[in-house]
Amino acid sequence: MQRRPLLLLVAAAVLSTGSSVPLAQARPGGPAAATPGAAGPAAAPRHAVHSATRVTSTPAPGVTLTSLTYGKRDADDYWTVQVNLPHRPDGPLTGAPLALGPHDTAQRVAKALGAAGFRARVERITTPAYADRRAGVLGWTVRTGRHPDEAGATALVARLKDAGFTARTRYTAQDGTDEDAPQRVHVLRIDLDAFGGRLSAGHGPGLKGTEKLTDLIGASGAVAGINGQWFYNSAPGGMYVKDGRVLGSATQGRAGVRLDGGGRSFAVDTFTTRVTVTAGGETAEVDGINRIPGDVWNCGGVGGDQPTERPQHDLKCTDASELVRFTPEWGAPPAGAGAEAVLDARGRVTAVHGTRGAAVPAGGSTLQATGDSAVWLLRTARVGATLSFDERIRDGQGRPVALGPDTTILQVGPSLVRAGRVAVNAVGDGIVRDGADQSFTYDWTVRANPRSMIGKDSEGRLLLVVADGRDPGVSEGLSIDAAARLMRALGAREALNLDGGGSSVLATPAGIVNRPSDSTGQRSLGNALLLLPR
Repeated sequence: MQRRPLLLLVAAAVLSTGSSVPLAQARPGGPAAATPGAAGPAAAPRHAVHSATRVTSTPAPGVTLTSLTYGKRDADDYWTVQVNLPHRPDGPLTGAPLALGPHDTAQRVAKALGAAGFRARVERITTPAYADRRAGVLGWTVRTGRHPDEAGATALVARLKDAGFTARTRYTAQDGTDEDAPQRVHVLRIDLDAFGGRLSAGHGPGLKGTEKLTDLIGASGAVAGINGQWFYNSAPGGMYVKDGRVLGSATQGRAGVRLDGGGRSFAVDTFTTRVTVTAGGETAEVDGINRIPGDVWNCGGVGGDQPTERPQHDLKCTDASELVRFTPEWGAPPAGAGAEAVLDARGRVTAVHGTRGAAVPAGGSTLQATGDSAVWLLRTARVGATLSFDERIRDGQGRPVALGPDTTILQVGPSLVRAGRVAVNAVGDGIVRDGADQSFTYDWTVRANPRSMIGKDSEGRLLLVVADGRDPGVSEGLSIDAAARLMRALGAREALNLDGGGSSVLATPAGIVNRPSDSTGQRSLGNALLLLPR
């Protein structure tokens, strides 16, 4: 059901000021679309969170943990079935993969459903205005059936499959359009001066490998922690800087959070990196740091990646010719065809191999190469010579980013709040996909999901926030736009989205605070943000 959102009750007053605000997901009869680049006003309208039921505790001096419950289950929320659309308007319906598509294709599928004895609905899916995209129609989806429980919808999916259609269940309260849907949100608010400690990134014994948050908290003595970056091939994805060392490749232009002084200096921005290596008097671009050569998750790479060098969240781009540097933090580097140079702590080449997989020396690194880059490395790297690396990080304004000994950067995204205003860089961050297939955008960005977020309020306090989701009638989750507006309502002046879905977890030494959405409980993570006592 699409209830009248609470924020729309104040839309007329806000819009009358002349501001163009992405107040809610656009829909027929909704508020006027904001222009790209526009954002919500610094003074946030009243949000449902302000009338929430609150349970508060103090895990440590200066640290407040509040669990909020708000919204309500509506009698008109129901289970239904989404029928997939084919890539081509005339494509086969069996095995059709798309959650939504063009109107004509949706009408064709609806007509076929009618002919098979099913009553179909064609529904328009819209998006709010993001900082870099106007509000508008994302596509059209086809649904059938109305059931009070998931079992009825699941039975309908089986009938549709027998009739030659591909379908899945949906719960309407998780469409991302309902401001009053039930939510449970957990907020850790940290005054670092009163606490006396620091917020820092942490991972397991090696970057290659995952750890549960509760284990990371136990091993580090942390007071609390929250999940951090996306992870692919069991390693963090995106730029990862810890203690001033670049441990992970950038997804060029994606958002991230920079922490200095243990989190006392806090900035949300977009980041790019350029890493080069000079060998034998020749300079080449390094494609990545601590990742599997050829696997460019989230795209946004350099050097001719396919199909694009633009960020595209959860899409794997590829490159057959790469230079990738491995540091000791990774663990055992991948083995395979290509070439590599083994370097000591001073960058001096101690060995050159015609295959990949040598261990990283203590304090040193290896430079792996594939394809044409392997030919280049074998030609230029010589035992006894020194390879020099140049690492340059720039922010969204193109300014150099200096790394101090305690600098942490986690590139996750998208941005949610900048300078007290809702500012979701949806296109630039790749959460609105390129091309005609917008199924990912619909499922990940528009629909409600569990979300994890980090922010800083006007008093300089850090916010670590998890919104539970995928729990019908208890906590439905949030769209990305709703996550941004929640953080602004909580007082964030700056805020960033972290990894979410089944990875969303907030914990203290007493245990997990939220309710992870996976049936098996908390996931193992690539890394996390840990609140350390010193």
